[in-house]
Amino acid sequence: MTGQSDDASGRVGIIAAGGTGGHLFPAQALAQELGRRQWRVVLMSDERVNQYGAAFPCEEIIEIPSATLSPRAPVKAVVGVMKILAGVAKSYYKIGRLKPDFVIGFGGYPTMPPLLAARLRRVPTIMHEQNAVMGRVNRLLAKSVGAIASTFDNPRLLPPEAASKVAVTGNPVRDAVIDCAGQPYEAPEIGGAVNLVVFGGSQGARVFSDIVPAAVGALDELLKKRLRVTQQCRREDLERVRFRYETHGVEAELSTFFGDMPSRIAAAHLVICRSGASTLSELGVIGRPAIMVPLPHSLDNDQLYNAKAFAEAGGGWICEQDEFQPETFGPMLQNLLDDPDQLAAAADKARGFGTPDAVKRLADLVVAQGEGPVATDPATEDSGRKKEEDDNNDAAEDGEDLK
Repeated sequence: MTGQSDDASGRVGIIAAGGTGGHLFPAQALAQELGRRQWRVVLMSDERVNQYGAAFPCEEIIEIPSATLSPRAPVKAVVGVMKILAGVAKSYYKIGRLKPDFVIGFGGYPTMPPLLAARLRRVPTIMHEQNAVMGRVNRLLAKSVGAIASTFDNPRLLPPEAASKVAVTGNPVRDAVIDCAGQPYEAPEIGGAVNLVVFGGSQGARVFSDIVPAAVGALDELLKKRLRVTQQCRREDLERVRFRYETHGVEAELSTFFGDMPSRIAAAHLVICRSGASTLSELGVIGRPAIMVPLPHSLDNDQLYNAKAFAEAGGGWICEQDEFQPETFGPMLQNLLDDPDQLAAAADKARGFGTPDAVKRLADLVVAQGEGPVATDPATEDSGRKKEEDDNNDAAEDGEDLK
């Protein structure tokens, strides 16, 4: 167990999340807050969690079978359904053993089996939607969960029947991000260093390795000498990106993953990034300006809508990927880095986009959902009624979850 209190109460919360940073980071933030409130936390996710969830603050990580369902590939869809059913069966067994007070899903297909199993067990369920466009799994399950926490007031594609369940909490950010939230933005000084941070989500973005070094090479010589680049790259791109920065005479630190990314963002004068919900929430809480290149093939174009919300708040600028070319991006970068007042104004607006207390709002919601009457397993309701009346702290029931 990592980061949980030694004298935690018997209360248990299950967090279900897809195995990438976009899902795990807000889930991690909630787990940290629940630990401070003396809750025991268990994480359910898919096999990817072994790469990104090693430091997740929980007492147990349970790998759940799951798969993405695609109607365009019928054979794969059938196999996917079988995996999801296997995931539901495993989740049902684990939930019966753990007797959680609630199960919350953070989106992605790996959250489907635990949420479905929790409903069968009559355990209160909550889902969190990070994006401006509701994800497909969340849309499928929106009508069956007890509550929906959302980053945005009215996420696109939210089923109308589920609108009354929405509570706007914001998107939780990790403790490491909160620790950086109070650092003021210091605009680049004339002749001083300029810190540029480039990253493309937890798995990196090859297009940034292709375009950003070339665009940096087109900057004027004085700016290149002042530039300090921190860039996340895929492993196979590291050497060629390093060579290109060296060729341009630009100081650059490259890695496949930066464990201290929040502090690096806090030190940045400008960030170049994708526009996943967790990325923009962290930028907003820390308060740093960004050029956003939305992932062009994201489901339902959620990254574009996220980026539009951040840009409309004044925190940054959008460069769609079909326009993201060295000959156009280079001048854009030069103009922004030559205008410290514009960068400082955007940093101030970005800070207004963030919700530093989102994790407390979300924790309040899930705790309230979990503090209902005792949940009953439909298979043992009659035979176990007497025992449940004697011990009403085993699990919780939420009447909304049965509607």
